[in-house]
Formats: sequence, structure tokens, C-alpha cells
Amino acid sequence: MTPVPFQVAVPDEVIDDLRARLARTRMPDEITGTGWEYGTARGYLADLVEYWRDDYDWRARERSLNACAQYRAQIGDLNIHYIHEPGRGPNPRPLLLLHGWPGSAWEFARIIPLLTDPAAHGRDPSSSFTVVAPSLPGYGFSDRPRRRGMNIAAIGDVMLKLMTDVLGYRSFIAQGGDWGSAIATRVAEAAPDRVAGLHLNMIAVALGRTDDTAPLDADERVFLGDLENFRQEEAGYQWIQSTRPQTIAYALNDSPAGLLAWMVEKFRAWSDCQGDLGRRFTRDDLITAAMIYWVTGTIGSSMRLYYEARRYPWSPAGRIETPTAVAVFPREPMRPPRSWVEQVYNVQRWTTMPSGGHFAAMEEPALLADDIAAFSGGLENPRAAG
Repeated sequence: MTPVPFQVAVPDEVIDDLRARLARTRMPDEITGTGWEYGTARGYLADLVEYWRDDYDWRARERSLNACAQYRAQIGDLNIHYIHEPGRGPNPRPLLLLHGWPGSAWEFARIIPLLTDPAAHGRDPSSSFTVVAPSLPGYGFSDRPRRRGMNIAAIGDVMLKLMTDVLGYRSFIAQGGDWGSAIATRVAEAAPDRVAGLHLNMIAVALGRTDDTAPLDADERVFLGDLENFRQEEAGYQWIQSTRPQTIAYALNDSPAGLLAWMVEKFRAWSDCQGDLGRRFTRDDLITAAMIYWVTGTIGSSMRLYYEARRYPWSPAGRIETPTAVAVFPREPMRPPRSWVEQVYNVQRWTTMPSGGHFAAMEEPALLADDIAAFSGGLENPRAAG
């Protein structure tokens, strides 16, 4: 389990092959005037593909990725990639940051400096963190699982071993959104003595009502309406990825334009961009997100987590008593009422954010960093994570 320093270094032939594929992109037809109604808009994607082919500078992004201290460590039969950036302050607290799909450890690029060196950004230096941001198994620069059953619980156990057995932290704070939320919850369940606090910007475990006979209140009606709309309008990708991920993987692993279209639609639908991706993400942001999957060939293995979670489901066996903070961003698709969340979590902090969506660390890094710091400082024994 000895950590080995790691640097991203994609061979030139991979980049050359990518450009050749982009140049041969065969766009489908589109009904005039439909925009994004049927899926990713052809005109938008064509412009983005052209920029990717002619102007996007992967080597510059590579240098940016390598500005963070990165390592790989063998945990069981998997080599796990992770960022391990030391905090600068009087008592940096270990913080595990967990991403989801279609994310990667790179999505924390903007928030890591705010967390590790708050004084350099006009914040309290005593609120610094040593950040550990892994690539989940099957994602990015981590190994792809070769056996079935690598579900939420199994990944949570890998993350726990990373923090304790590899890095030697006696106690730490865990933060996550999307799959990262469920995985962080599993870590807290498996090792409540190790996780000093749990911070979530999405609730990704099953929730329900304690009394199904009671009338719905206003918050419950809104949530159930939003949930039904998501199932009807947005959940097609879930059904594909949780039932036949291998089939769609052939297309997405072979066509960079197809991969970009599959991912960009989610960035538009789940972010607080109001239909204009440029309000929240640069073109480089969107392409780099896709590049992480492309250069590692991990889109298929990343999608398999949906299959594993469906075939090998996990949910907490009981209430999670770890002190928990929930940051609610207005454009996050999954925003259950606090009363439901408190049935599963020991909620100590509930923050309704003024803006932002599913990709909180990219969209609103300052809001998210401030909330993590405020929660950490308010823990009964915040130095327990040191």
C-alpha cells in the first residue's frame, strides 16, 4: 500500500488519434428549431468539437492537473489514484473529497486551493484542510475493476483503507456529491470512530416517510413532483447505464464526439446555467471533463457503477449518527426535504445555497468551501480530524 508519486503524461499518439477521430466526426441530422429538446444540440456540439480539435490545449490542462500532488497506491487488487494536497495553516484537518459521475478528481481543481490555503484567498488560516481527492475505482487514473460487485459499499471500503491504512489518518471529514455522497455515507457507517463529520451536497441514499398515512406537506409535494419529473425526463441514462452499460460503452469509448455529447447534456441539465453552459463552464472545463474519460478509456468502467449499485444494492443499515452537514444547491436535481434526510442522518447543519447546481465544486467552489469550513469549525471536537 506504499504510495507512489504520479504525474499525468498522456502519450502523443493518443492525442494524435483523438484529433483524427474528431476530424472524422459524422454528425447525425437534427429537426430544425428543436435546440436541446431531443438531446444535445447539434450546432452547439459541432462548435465544441471544432474547438476541441483545433484549439484545445491538453498539455496546458495536463500541467494544471500535475500542479497538485498526486499518487497511486495498491489497495487489494486495484491501484487507486488520488490527489493528496497538504493544508497550509496551524492545524490542517484531513478531508476526503469524493466525486461522482460524470465527474472526476479534476472537478475539485477550483476548490482545493480554497481548502488547503485559505489565508491566500482571504479566509481564516485556521480553517485549512489537507485534501485527499481520489479517482473512484473505474474512473480516471484509477484501475478499472475486473470483477463484478464493485458497488457503493465496496468502493466505500476502498476509500476507508486509503484514508486509514495507506495515509494513516486516525480521523477525518468526508465530503461528497452524486455517487460520492453515498460512498462517503458508507465510509461513515463502516467506521463511525474515524469519520468526525460528513458533508454532503447531494443525498444519494434511499429516503422515505416515517408515516405514509400523514398528508404530504408543501416541501414533500415539491420534492416528489421534482423526483417524478426527473424520472420522466432525465433518467434515461440511468436505465441504460444500470442495465446495459457495456452496449453504450462501445459507442462512447470509440467516438470522442459521442462521449462529449453524452456528458455535456448532463452538465447543462443539472447545473445552474439556465440553459447557457457558458454561464457556469468554459469550453475547456467541459472538454477536460470528457478528456479524463477519453485518455484513460474509463467511460465504460465508470458507468458500470450504476449496474453494480442496481444488482448489488446498498443502503445504511441504520441511522448515520456521524454529525452531518447538507448543502442544498437550488439546481441540484435531488433535493429531499430535511425531515426525510434527518431520518437517515444526524443533521447538524443545513444550508440553502443562493445559486449553484449538481456540480457544486465547479460551479460554486467558494460557497461550498465556506460551508465545509463552517461545518468543520462547528464540530464538537474539530481537532479530532487532525
